[in-house]
Amino acid sequence: MKLLNLLEQLGAKTRSLLQDWGYGARLLLRLLASLPASLRRFGLVRDQVHFLGNYSLAIITVSGLFVGFVLGLQGYYTLQRYGSAEALGLLVALSLVRELGPVVAALLFAGRAGASLTAEIGLMRAGEQLTALEMMAVDPVRRILAPRFWGGVIALPVLTAVFSAVGIVGAYAVGVLLIGVDAGSFWSQMQGGVDVFKDVGNGMIKSVVFAVAVTYIALLQGFVAQPTPEGVANATTRSVVISSLSVLGLDFILTAMMFSI
Repeated sequence: MKLLNLLEQLGAKTRSLLQDWGYGARLLLRLLASLPASLRRFGLVRDQVHFLGNYSLAIITVSGLFVGFVLGLQGYYTLQRYGSAEALGLLVALSLVRELGPVVAALLFAGRAGASLTAEIGLMRAGEQLTALEMMAVDPVRRILAPRFWGGVIALPVLTAVFSAVGIVGAYAVGVLLIGVDAGSFWSQMQGGVDVFKDVGNGMIKSVVFAVAVTYIALLQGFVAQPTPEGVANATTRSVVISSLSVLGLDFILTAMMFSI
């Protein structure tokens, strides 16, 4: 009997897990299919780009600047051992556009914008606003979730570019202005060693994938949150944790696919 009860519980949990995955997959497909309708009402998407992107710009800019400072210092002291301090610009640029820019920007976006999205949608669920829309024959996925989804997909790649650019400026300030690395070598090594399509292009592809993952997870967790204050708080916590782990896991997969060939 104990074995049968254990198998029954295992089967119930497996079935529940598959149902959750299926529901999440259907929601993602609905969000992706909502692109034409969202473009027809681009004002809603534009407002979300402003809300998610502009309000995240401060933390992205400050974080990118200090990451650039640290890269400039650590990179200089590491390269100096091998007499290659002139390659500081190349080291910083490749580190930012390939890895640190997309990953750190996505983690910051998940903590700031993702948590905000989950809390907003969760409060709508708790206040029965989503149910009211359904009662009025308005699809909440197309009217509420889709503009926020595409707003996040547009905003994060732009924030990633800002993060990388500010980080390079920060490394220039430390390496060239403070330490004394030759400015011509700093920029020429960067220009000659960074490939637009292989390095910058792949970094932007990463940022788009991270944007889809982070925004989708945030919306999903808010949409299925329990309609209680505790449920919204738990959903917000899950959103940040799952988004952060997803970004790190996807980064490994994408890096293995892009740069190991």
